[in-house]
Amino acid sequence: MFKEFKKFLLRGNILDLSVGVVIGTAFTAIVNKIVEGLLTPIISLIFVLTTGKTSADDALGNLVFQVQGVTFNVGAVLSALITFFITAIVLFIIMKTANKIMAAAAHEEQKQAEEAPKAPPAPTSEDYLKEIRDLLAKQAEQK
Repeated sequence: MFKEFKKFLLRGNILDLSVGVVIGTAFTAIVNKIVEGLLTPIISLIFVLTTGKTSADDALGNLVFQVQGVTFNVGAVLSALITFFITAIVLFIIMKTANKIMAAAAHEEQKQAEEAPKAPPAPTSEDYLKEIRDLLAKQAEQK
């Protein structure tokens, strides 16, 4: 059972997936901090300047409104959307670059395989029979 589990873990796809999850989690944390620390304040400032508010307390970070006691937290939704789009764009760029690199490597590999000297074809049974015939003919001539 341990051998099967080890085989399962050592498959390339599982290792790639686990590394991707760890890196994705770390990257998401970075993007969240960028959105919370930089983009949300900038959007809040724009909101304050366009609405004429004197404080950012009512801006994007706290953009909440209520309708008959039901609270709608629009600021949190906008922050999540910004985080999602930034993450998606960066991951798209990373995947596009990785695909180009892999395609170039595959093309180079194929090019090297084509340029490599080809081994002579293996002799067939017909070739062996011709050799035997020639040897027998040579022996017959020598007698």
